[in-house]
Formats: sequence, C-alpha cells, structure tokens
Amino acid sequence: MTKTNAGRFFEDYSIGQVIDHAVPRTVSGGERALYHALYPMRHALYSSDEFARSCGLREAPIDDLAAFHVVFGKTVPDVSLNAVANLGYAEGRWLKPVHAGDTLRSSSEVIGLKQNSNGKTGVVYVRTRGINQRDEVVMEYVRWVMVRKNDLDAPAPETVVPELAKVIDPADLVIPEGLDFTNYDFTLAGEPHRFGDYEVGEVIGHVDGVTIEEAEHMLATRLWQNTAKVHFDATFRPDGQRLIYGGHVISMARALSFNGLANAQMIVGLNGGAHANPCFSGKTIKAWSEVLDRAETSAPGVGAIRLRLVAVDDASVGELKGEDGKYLPQVLLDLDYWALMPV
Repeated sequence: MTKTNAGRFFEDYSIGQVIDHAVPRTVSGGERALYHALYPMRHALYSSDEFARSCGLREAPIDDLAAFHVVFGKTVPDVSLNAVANLGYAEGRWLKPVHAGDTLRSSSEVIGLKQNSNGKTGVVYVRTRGINQRDEVVMEYVRWVMVRKNDLDAPAPETVVPELAKVIDPADLVIPEGLDFTNYDFTLAGEPHRFGDYEVGEVIGHVDGVTIEEAEHMLATRLWQNTAKVHFDATFRPDGQRLIYGGHVISMARALSFNGLANAQMIVGLNGGAHANPCFSGKTIKAWSEVLDRAETSAPGVGAIRLRLVAVDDASVGELKGEDGKYLPQVLLDLDYWALMPV
C-alpha cells in the first residue's frame, strides 16, 4: 500500500464534497519581510504599524495577497496537484484582516464539475475559505481548475457549472472594523491621488517592470507551501520549463501598481481573474490598470474603487484581446478587484 499522496484526479471529485486541507500555518512578521523582499511592495498600510494605527487599525495586517497565498497554498495538494491549468477566480472577499500570530487553515467545497470533450481532463469548481484560530472565516473565493483524469474509462459526472456573480456588489464588501481614512497622511503614503481623482475608464500605465527569476519564484511558491509539480519539476512539462505560479504574477503586478495607485490600500474583493498566458522565468512583467467603477462605503473617509489589473510581458497598455476574442500573447494576467482608498 502506497503511503505517498498522488493528489486527486478529476474522477475523485463529487458535488458537495468538502475537503479540509492539511497543515495549518501560523504567520509572522517574517512573512511580511520576505513578502516585501520578493515583491516591490510599498503600500503604507501594510508596511507601517503606526500608519495602520492612524487609519484606525490596531497594527499593520499581513498583506492581503500574502494571506491569500497562504490560504491558496493549503489547497494545492488536494485541488490542483494534478492540474493542467488554474483557469479563473470569482466571488473573492477578504472578511477579516490577518495579523502576525494568526494561524490559518483552509477548507474547500466542490461546487461544480464539467468533463472536457477530450475525455482526458475536466474542470473542477471549488469554493475555498480561509479560517483563523478563532474559527473566523478571514477570506473566501471560488476558483476553477482543469484537472487530469487518471482512469480515462471513469464515467463523466453530471455537468454542474455554478452561476457566479461577475461583480461583487459594493454593499457586500466587508470593511475592516475601525478603518478610518479621515486623517490619512498622503505624504507618508507616497502619492496625493485620492478617490475623487480617478475617473471610470481611466487607464494608468504603471511604468516600472521586474524580470522574473527562477529562484525567486520557487522561493515564493515554497513560502506558501504550494506543492504543484509544474512550478518545481522541470521534467513535468514537455517543454522542460517550470511554470511560474500565477499568484507570483498577481503579487508582482499588484506591487508594480503602487506607481499610480499608491493609495489603493486594501484589496477587499476579487471579482474575477484569468491567467491569460503562461509565464516563465526571464520574462519582464509590466502592468497597467483600468478604473472600472467607484462606490462609497459606510466607513469614514473610505471609498471603494474597482480596478482591472493587467500584467504584460511587453510595454503595451490598454490592449487585451485580438479580433478572435482570445487574449493577446503578451497578456499574462487579467484581474478585476475592489480596493479601499481615501476619499
């Protein structure tokens, strides 16, 4: 009897199945330091306890995407160890800030299944929740993954494709308790641009770029305890290349967006996202953002801004898809999210 984990294959999932993922993770200040070493992350709310206190929080939380990666990494051995590709995200919400000392675990429910026409793979939809040591849900999101079949003769399950909201209603966004931007220090934050300075339809080119390094991406992926074979084993893909973890691209693009969106401090909603094309080491990531919407919130001095964040491996801005409706080859990431910003 084998004692190793080969991961789940498409035929191993069923609708309503709940998977409690192994290995809880206690995060620390070291998590923040290493995250900021891996990415050019400079948002003040996550960098300074004193800045966070001036905004009504007890201390600087762990970066929202760092917390996301910890929760996501727990799910990989059970959801995407045998994945061909991570296809998309929806209905993501950050519900409580994560602080150094918090212990996170993850649980996922299978909410959709669809076998592909080739009979060799299928798409699995899961809703994942990150839970802290007080049994509080700190975040939740849906993702869907293309997974290999192990037994090609296994019957196809009944197709269930969940109906997912294309955009999270601003009224459903959760504002961290106590958050107050009425005394926000724009000088310390790094830019003067506030909520009212951004217009729907405005496109912001973020100027800077970072070349992806093999060692850094593997270090980052190990940090999140993400065990997906495609990120580490160069023999796993026919082209002999290690695929860059999509979350690495997300964090890099978010960090680059500081130049132009320094005051988009907290990500509170993930409306959707696609890893448009694979990313490999040696590519230089640049980013641009489009303002999609704005909404008021009940928190003092706090507005919600909806942004499309696009990562590309060239200098193009504003281009996404060709005439055939497919993503252009230079587009690596297309992410739609809500962030909180001082009004």
